[in-house]
Amino acid sequence: MAELIRVFPRRTSYTPRDPLAFVGRPPMKIARPPVDAVSEVHVSVSFTWDLATAERLRATWADHYPIVRVGGPALGHMTAGADFTPGRYVNPGVTFTTRGCNRKCPWCFVPSREGRLIEIPDFRPGHIIQDNNFPQATREHQTRVFAMLAEQPRAAIFGGGIDARLVDQWFADQIRAARVEAVFLAADTASLLRPLRKALDLLSFLGRRKLRVYTLIAYGDDTIDKARARLEAVWDMGGMPYAQLYQPDDRYIKYDRAWRDLSRSWIRPAAMFAAHAEQEPATSPLFAGAHNG
Repeated sequence: MAELIRVFPRRTSYTPRDPLAFVGRPPMKIARPPVDAVSEVHVSVSFTWDLATAERLRATWADHYPIVRVGGPALGHMTAGADFTPGRYVNPGVTFTTRGCNRKCPWCFVPSREGRLIEIPDFRPGHIIQDNNFPQATREHQTRVFAMLAEQPRAAIFGGGIDARLVDQWFADQIRAARVEAVFLAADTASLLRPLRKALDLLSFLGRRKLRVYTLIAYGDDTIDKARARLEAVWDMGGMPYAQLYQPDDRYIKYDRAWRDLSRSWIRPAAMFAAHAEQEPATSPLFAGAHNG
């Protein structure tokens, strides 16, 4: 049976690593699957600033295979429900149980790409929940997802960025009853620090190492000093910041060294523990997702 090659402009934490997943240009002939064993080549592009690269990749892969297509979230091509094949365009274990989000945060791609939140009734099983705003789903839907997670061989990771404003006692109780490797919350602005504190208090039983917090930096009139203050505030609340440099949908910003250094120092857990003179726990989550806003 003919196989599908998937090509990605760049490697991220989502990129599959199976033998039919490639990053960039085609390898030498000896490392390429035979033409008669391949049905199509799909160039999957997540960010609009990679579209030009994706077109170049389409042309170079078309030198070797007759059918090469470009698609992915950057072009509004997203799969859900029965159309979503675990492990095809994102790492095995990642699943989506909803699409979209009911908020319209100005820094976020989701409102324009996916619209308002919809629940996927036939979501695929997986231990990494990558929904844009999972707590916006109905309690009935969330209950089904927690039941699915209880059957997974690996502990759950909520990698999409849990909206701290929606974390209540019910949600905390579900997390307490589950096997959880990490919960990624979000603190995109200073105004969200207050609800973040409440959410971190409710989830404090997980411990700092499992409470990651996407922290948007360099958006709007942000400065190094203001960004550092927010990151420190997240740490002081008991969370583990995960600094994210803002990138707009229509272009790629190449930040100067000061911003890059700040981001790097607030992504690596070991560096944060060392900087705050705390001992890092022996175990740690292996996955760092990407917050969509």
